[in-house]
Amino acid sequence: MFGAATIDPALWTVHQSMVELPRTVLALQASLGAQIPPTSAIVAGTVALLREVLPRLARITVFIALGVFIANLVVSFGLIRYIAGVAGYLTRPANLPDEVGTAILTTAASTTAGYATLAEYRESGLLDDRATIVAVMINTFFGFVQHVFTYYVPVLIPILGFHTGVLYVSIRAGISMAITIAGVVIGGLVLSSRNVDRSALADLETGHEGDATGNDASGAADDSSDSPRDRAREAAGKTAGTLRRIVPRLAVVYTLVIALITHVDVEALTGVAEPLTAALGLPGASVAIVAVYSLDTTAGAVAIAPLIGETFTPRTAVITMLLGGIVSFAVSTFKRSIPFQFGIWGPEFGAKVIAVNTAMKLVFITVAVAGLLLAP
Repeated sequence: MFGAATIDPALWTVHQSMVELPRTVLALQASLGAQIPPTSAIVAGTVALLREVLPRLARITVFIALGVFIANLVVSFGLIRYIAGVAGYLTRPANLPDEVGTAILTTAASTTAGYATLAEYRESGLLDDRATIVAVMINTFFGFVQHVFTYYVPVLIPILGFHTGVLYVSIRAGISMAITIAGVVIGGLVLSSRNVDRSALADLETGHEGDATGNDASGAADDSSDSPRDRAREAAGKTAGTLRRIVPRLAVVYTLVIALITHVDVEALTGVAEPLTAALGLPGASVAIVAVYSLDTTAGAVAIAPLIGETFTPRTAVITMLLGGIVSFAVSTFKRSIPFQFGIWGPEFGAKVIAVNTAMKLVFITVAVAGLLLAP
């Protein structure tokens, strides 16, 4: 008589696993199939993304092309200089000679030329260090004027939209004007004839005979670039260069941003920053925008533009970009300010100019942010 068959538990476990394996594979395949979209879905998503990105990019490109071309024409024909004609009325209350107004006027057309002229006045002895710092402060708004025509109006406002763009540019203009006015007030309080050596003007005027009229030392006029057609070609060439530099970057950033906000909950992604941004009444997404804006202002504007009206109001968008501007000082100082200012003034005085410029911007941006937060 045979007893009941005895089955090894280990063998029974292997047997059951072999039985269940096909079911497990089928379940895994079904799970992967649910997670990996079919090719048709990927193509459809890509087409939908391009349909949203390309019209916006085309519209922005047209505005940039027209705006930058007109701006370059204005600069090329020298019309922008008339905007800065008020410079002389600012230098006299600041106890600076009228000639400093020439440098400030020049800044509206060329920041490099304006700063170089001030550096020449300092090196010649016309201005001492204190007077030069005051002149640099007064210079601020006129340096901003150039960017209004070459960047803010043709590039930034089309990206941000009229309401937010105009609000942001107006705030930045107000900050620059406040620094200029502060320079006038400080000059009136701390400068005197001891800070200005007017006898140095004789040497400067001797070395620059005819410069103001566009003539060389012999009195002959320089007609090499007087042709309107040449000036228009020059403006078109500069515009093409600007488009080649900006548009490809805009296309990449815009596509990534639209894809991000389409497939990712930005608010949830940056929700960990809510305790920090809540104190200022800003959305959690502002942290990501500040990070992008601090590295590249145009990319930051592109990143925040689709979120205005949903995640951001125009006011919170402007506050976020201003905060991004504060963070970007560290980056821009190493990328642009140090090479430029050290090249113009030398390391010692250049460091002083950078310190004053940064301090003034921080103070007045903070005031602007506080004003926006407290505004009804």
